[in-house]
Amino acid sequence: MRDLKLPDQRHPEKAHRPDNAQPKKPDWIRVKAPTSEGYKKTRDILREKKLVTVCEEAGCPNVGECWSVGHATMMIMGEICTRGCSFCNIATGKPTNLDTFEPGRVAHAVAELGLAHVVVTSVDRDDLADGGAAHFAQTIRAIRHRSPDTTIEILTPDFLKCGPEALEMVVAAKPDVFNHNLETVPGLYPTVRPGARYFHSLRLLQRVKELDPTIFTKSGIMVGLGEDRIGVGQVMDDMRAADVDFLTIGQYLQPTPKHHRVDRFVTPDEFKGYETAAYGKGFLMVSATPLTRSSYHAGDDFAQLRAARLAKLAQG
Repeated sequence: MRDLKLPDQRHPEKAHRPDNAQPKKPDWIRVKAPTSEGYKKTRDILREKKLVTVCEEAGCPNVGECWSVGHATMMIMGEICTRGCSFCNIATGKPTNLDTFEPGRVAHAVAELGLAHVVVTSVDRDDLADGGAAHFAQTIRAIRHRSPDTTIEILTPDFLKCGPEALEMVVAAKPDVFNHNLETVPGLYPTVRPGARYFHSLRLLQRVKELDPTIFTKSGIMVGLGEDRIGVGQVMDDMRAADVDFLTIGQYLQPTPKHHRVDRFVTPDEFKGYETAAYGKGFLMVSATPLTRSSYHAGDDFAQLRAARLAKLAQG
């Protein structure tokens, strides 16, 4: 679970960096503190099952809203990541061994929360030969066994240091949605996502469709890191060329002074413009708002898309 370490203790790889001022958030970014009974119930179930969520580890601003209705994004394979992305609030270091019972606990929590749609993500595990692919597959199968009607969305690492069989293993488990975030424009990768490779991530998403065209693919980026509109448009075009179905765009929020600075706060009108442009490029589902995150309203969005497709099929 999320610890109380100081920023330079939680992120030792960032300790040498100079502090970046954290600008005051505009009104459209502010959210209420989580206090509802639904939030507390979700928190208690997750604590009981000893599960980690990206909602807490990444300091998501929507945790109060999502947990109040029982929606939580499970984060498997521990709390420590082997990468040190400058935007991310998850701790970096040497991970512990995988917990073989974790897939079962995740499945139990999904059933107890009564989730119609669940999002499962993970830290990067470059220390594992398969990048954690087998653990993802086991988690998908465990959820299917206990909650066969629950749709499953996974948000995976890039499996950069693995052979092709890693991705094939995950796809063979047949998640409903395969999500892998590009995070930002390629020109910012050296400072924002230095351990990753833009075109490798694009190819990963494209390969999912080649392996199983029935799986929806999804990706997302943050804005406010220093990109421009042309760069965002190019990323959209690259995603569509890789046959990505769903797109999320949200405002980057700086976790601590040691993290990448916020270049600016993108206005709601600009987000609306991105949404319009994305639908024009052919994405099936788009979420582009200041508070959009990868799994924010993911279940509702997926349910709407599935209902629309069923209606279209019924009409012939």
